[in-house]
Amino acid sequence: MTQGSTDYEALLLVAFGGPEAPDQVEPFLERVTAGRRIPAERLAEVADRYARVGGVSPINGRLRNLVDSVEVELRAAGSGLPVYWGNRNAPPLLTDTLAEMSNNGVRRALAWIASPYSSHSTCRRYRDDIETACSEIGPSAPQVDVIRPHHDHPGLIQPAADRLVEALRSLPADDATVLFSAHSLPADLAATCDYEAQVDETAGLVAERAGLTDHQRWEVVWQSRSGHPGVPWLEPDVSDRVQQLGEAGVRSVAVSPVGFPVENFEVVWDLDIEAAEHAARAGMNFARAECIDNDPRFVAMIGDLAAERTDPDHTGPAALGQSGVRPHECPADCCPGPASPA
Repeated sequence: MTQGSTDYEALLLVAFGGPEAPDQVEPFLERVTAGRRIPAERLAEVADRYARVGGVSPINGRLRNLVDSVEVELRAAGSGLPVYWGNRNAPPLLTDTLAEMSNNGVRRALAWIASPYSSHSTCRRYRDDIETACSEIGPSAPQVDVIRPHHDHPGLIQPAADRLVEALRSLPADDATVLFSAHSLPADLAATCDYEAQVDETAGLVAERAGLTDHQRWEVVWQSRSGHPGVPWLEPDVSDRVQQLGEAGVRSVAVSPVGFPVENFEVVWDLDIEAAEHAARAGMNFARAECIDNDPRFVAMIGDLAAERTDPDHTGPAALGQSGVRPHECPADCCPGPASPA
């Protein structure tokens, strides 16, 4: 499907998914770790973390609200595309949603992935899972084209900057260090894609629009690493960095989760609990910028990205960075996966 086509019949929002009750945690973790060599004790540790917050991830609730908001946005823009939602690892699962779309007569659809970055984990894996789900359904499955990565879209950058400013205003000191956090990747996978460079560019764009000065130093950190402890991942870890800053005498720290535009469990656990606890032990003031999935500008961004593909009169892709607009169709060798399960 080419840019400017008008024969799409639906928009599919695709996310990682998360449990919504304690009895959903185990099957969720089994899906997430299928085919990977994750030690049993590590799985038990993660299950205990979910138990500490009631067995519920916020991501599914956020996606439900996003579906409603995007439907309103598309109606206002005149396209009126129905909006569906499917997850990789928790109900509603992609296969079930695509089967529903097929039963409803949808033959061509656009898919928006709830991560704006290019990597095997944040893009290629989602595309592959969509293809697998369509294969399981068979010839009646919709043709699904994926919206391009969009790490520097104004609808992502400005809301994140505004949420960061709000977080900074909640701190008593005016010399806070700002940490821009994103999901870590194995170093060998990061070396094969633009993920790290895109996160760096996003952080810089958000920092600029938040008015950060030399007195408000910022840097990129990483979180949520998993897998074998002997495999190198992107560093520094956010909690380790918070601890180091405290030891260096920094009084206040604010974390902006630019890697997670939609609120999820990893934001809650890694930042609101672990990083905040490290800051408290060091006697530091701590604030976390809110995620942006409920911002009208973020909703409008999804509509704009869809319009790139559906509106022949669209003015062109919106991008604030210098790295160039990613193509809609990824090359076959883009963002390769691990040589063996990590």
